[in-house]
Parts: sequence; structure tokens; C-alpha cells
Amino acid sequence: MNNADPAPARTRGRPRGNPRTREAIVSAARALFLEHGYRRTTLRAVAGAAGVDPALIAYHFGSKKGLFADVMQVQCANALAVDDVLGGDPATLPDRLIDAVTDLWEDADFLQLSTQGDEAAEAIREYLERELLARLVEFLGGRDATARATAVVTILGGLIYTRYLNPLPTPAALTPSEARHSLTPALRAALAPRRHTVATTGPGRRGTPTPVEAPSGLAPSMPPVRLTL
Repeated sequence: MNNADPAPARTRGRPRGNPRTREAIVSAARALFLEHGYRRTTLRAVAGAAGVDPALIAYHFGSKKGLFADVMQVQCANALAVDDVLGGDPATLPDRLIDAVTDLWEDADFLQLSTQGDEAAEAIREYLERELLARLVEFLGGRDATARATAVVTILGGLIYTRYLNPLPTPAALTPSEARHSLTPALRAALAPRRHTVATTGPGRRGTPTPVEAPSGLAPSMPPVRLTL
């Protein structure tokens, strides 16, 4: 009999360390990144503003890139709170998803942070893929969960790209409520379960499974893809 204690459950994200110290560093870093930009902000300046030893930044975040990613993750988590978005009425989930994205990106500080080079793009990708996409897959469940979640995040990623990162005149001119009205039908279709049937090759014989035509313009099931912004 194995009497060893079970391994502790793994949690998402980096180790939190001392929460108060981390919060002080993230808060100071956010202000300096906004004022000076990513490249001109030094870890020594962040440590001075937070009142901590510079070695603590390396301990908690690993590097300036890791610290910046944490700043972006906190911004995303505060505005695009996945638990809140998924926890309401399923019928209005598409509306909440759109509202969460536009609330986040309409914030002037976040928009400024999001334009600070590859580091910002990588942090946003990580949040969309590891948090939103992964949590949607868990929430939806079933064999089509990954395809449905991928379709949802692809629509939201398109909104982010065409309205905020590389604005096209028409999407950029929409108000948040107009964007929600335009994209809710597509999100509703993406969230809907796929329906499948089985073709037969003769009496009592099963052939290759054939999907039924997807209702309301649903795209066919697709494999998971890696997000790029």
C-alpha cells in the first residue's frame, strides 16, 4: 500500500509569493509603464517606487517582461473577469462577453499599455488563450467544447484587432452597444452545440459520421488553433 501523501493540486499562473509585496510592485510598475513606456522603465525605478529591494522583483516576476505581463494580466482580470462573465444567465452570455471586451479596451490606460510592443501582444495572447479560451472549454463541456470556444475567442480577437489594435473605420466607428448588437448573433451561433448524424452505407450498416448542416450559420467543427494578434 502506498502511504505517501497526495501531491498538492496545481494552480494556474505564477506563484503568488507575498501578495502585498506583489501588489505594491505591480501598482508601481503600472504607473511607470504608463508614464515612460515599457522600454524606458527600469526595474530599479520600479523597486524605488514600490519601496522594495530590486531583488524582490526578480524573485516574484523573473524579469521586466514577466513584470509587464503581470501588469497586463491584472488589467485583463479586473475588466474581463471570466467567473463573472460565465456565471450569469446563459441566454445573455454573448452580451456579457462583448461588454467585457469593450469595457477593457475602452479604458484609456489599458489601450496605452496594449500598444507597448511585442510584450503587450504576448501578454494579451496568453490571457485570451490560457484564461478565456481554457475556461470557456471547461464551461461548455462536451466533444465540441474546444471548437465552440475557439470560435468565440476568434470572434472576440477579431473585434480587438479591427476596433483597437489596427482599427478599421467601420468597426472603430461603432459604439460599444452597436458592437454588441452586431456581434451577438455570431457569438450566439458559435456557442451553440454542434449537431451530428451518422450516414449509412446500407441497411443496418454504419458508415462515416456526417455532420448535419449547422443551424443559423454555424461554422463546422474545427481543431484548436493558437491565437495570434
